[in-house]
Amino acid sequence: MFKNRTRTNPAQVERHSNLKYPHRLNFYDRPPIEDISIEEFESCALDRLRVLTEIESSFARNRPWDELKSVALTQCEKYLPLHSSTAIAIDRDAERRKDHVGHFILRLAFCRSEDLRRRFVKAETTLFRIRWETDDRSEKEDFLNSRDFDWLPVSDKEIEDHSAELAAASQAKDFKPENEKFYKVKWTRVPDLVEKRRVFLKQGMAYVPAREQSSIVFQEFQTNLEKALELTAKALPRLDEDTRIVPILDSLSQGFLAGVSSEWATTSSSAAGGAITADMVDDLARKHFPACMRNLHESLRRDKHLKHFGRLQYGLFLKVLGLSIEEALAFWRRSFSNIQDDKFNKEYRYNIRHSYGLEGKRANYPAKSCVQILTSDPPGPQDNHGCPYRHFNPDSLQTFLLSMYSSQGLTSADLPEIMNTVKAGHYHVACTRVFEITHAKDGIKKGEGTGGGESVTHPNQYAAKSRELEKARLGQQEDGDIVMS
Repeated sequence: MFKNRTRTNPAQVERHSNLKYPHRLNFYDRPPIEDISIEEFESCALDRLRVLTEIESSFARNRPWDELKSVALTQCEKYLPLHSSTAIAIDRDAERRKDHVGHFILRLAFCRSEDLRRRFVKAETTLFRIRWETDDRSEKEDFLNSRDFDWLPVSDKEIEDHSAELAAASQAKDFKPENEKFYKVKWTRVPDLVEKRRVFLKQGMAYVPAREQSSIVFQEFQTNLEKALELTAKALPRLDEDTRIVPILDSLSQGFLAGVSSEWATTSSSAAGGAITADMVDDLARKHFPACMRNLHESLRRDKHLKHFGRLQYGLFLKVLGLSIEEALAFWRRSFSNIQDDKFNKEYRYNIRHSYGLEGKRANYPAKSCVQILTSDPPGPQDNHGCPYRHFNPDSLQTFLLSMYSSQGLTSADLPEIMNTVKAGHYHVACTRVFEITHAKDGIKKGEGTGGGESVTHPNQYAAKSRELEKARLGQQEDGDIVMS
């Protein structure tokens, strides 16, 4: 995929202390120059995207920095671990190579529009800052020494001459400039510090104290990445002929829309809370279904019918939830009560069996993820599939949410926050907030999502976690009864 070729400049990732990637921190100056398989191409990108989408979701949910950092680190441990250089028992080069390759693949996916570039830069800069703050001091110094940041040390004479101004800019009590190192850079390189009036300015230069040095580094990372994405966008048309990777890039670029689902599309029934029967669906829908599936279920009960894409979306969801083919046939036959057996067997039975891999090419079709529901087969006026958060008008959505979830704790006071995230296009964040509100009785707090701060990225994830929480709550109640007796 990435071909080896001669370069006039040495790569940024040259060997040092027996490591191809000598630093945990990376400005990604040089693209990878090696062959990788399509499978690795996709897996490296998806794992990194899972981290970035949680960072994006955290911003949408206005999480405090410490909470955002905690959520991102949890995702990094799971999908993108990056140990320090002292972790000699770990294959650090393999970790850093995956980080390196994944970053450049996502550049290809997110360079396509100004909005995608802006969101990608914000998420990547945040990830870099988190890694900076969790890196140890010696490794940070080694990284800084490996690059030319074009800052000028301020002499002791200058510090003495401007001690009053430097002390005033520090905004700290008992600050003594003579005890601090300072660096001079163009003021345009530290706009955040200038805005907050935390630096002394003279002749277009900002005097940055060493403790604010990270602002220069973060701004440099952001500026470099913005320029690199613009260059990538100009080169991207040359990739259009490669039919192997363009579909992957198209899919990756939708990642910020609804996150990246993982195992939920094909989870076995036992992992999702056990097999279910047709008789259980009504109760499960009332207690555990996300808005998209709740809407389909209520429409099916009301109209005694669903159109093709609605049946497909709902049927695959129920399949992964644990509804066997025998129970599925019973459920759909009972639901389509207005038609005769001959019509059902002729027009619907085959398609139900086909979705279970028992007809046609016998493929095991996965349930649709949030991204697929949001981006494929948009519903028409008479359709019921899709995502209510995206496809309902604001008034209809609010009425629907109150009618479906008020019995589980949702109130009109919760709607402004939910509608604000919908208006901003963060549909899965709105769904996650509804999950938190309706599962407060199970101990879920604001910001926890479906667990560990994760957002909803798949309808089956929502339902499985909801069932899991109910099972734990009922188990605690039973234990309590035993203790009381």
